[in-house]
Amino acid sequence: MPLIRTVALIPAPPEKVWDVLADFSRYAEWNPLNLEAHGEARLGARLPMVFRNLARPTGVVRQTVTLVACERGRSLAWAGRIPLLFNGRHHFELEPEGEGTRLRHGEDLHGLIPATFSAAQISRDFVPAYEAVNRALAERVAAL
Repeated sequence: MPLIRTVALIPAPPEKVWDVLADFSRYAEWNPLNLEAHGEARLGARLPMVFRNLARPTGVVRQTVTLVACERGRSLAWAGRIPLLFNGRHHFELEPEGEGTRLRHGEDLHGLIPATFSAAQISRDFVPAYEAVNRALAERVAAL
């Protein structure tokens, strides 16, 4: 099971970081991975999303995901699946650290498609994209 893990320190309180993450209608303005999202940040909500296909950099994936964690200032996560082929849980965990927020951002991948991803491919193709989201999130939070 491939796991994607990143950590970043954002110089803003967790509630402010979470408010940007939960504002799905604005993802197109700042998020380099999740290009489009629609819906309300509430547990169990189903959200149509468009995201970059990191396994095929020229493509996108359109999928409706379900929010499986949604606690302001603490966590936001969604799950998407294509039976047998793909099951993923994309997550953001927020912890106060000093005057800022320690962000743990990643994804747990299961299924036939992720089973073909090597550790080297995860490090080369996936981790940098998630780190780019972390930087873009920090910039977005600072701009508000």
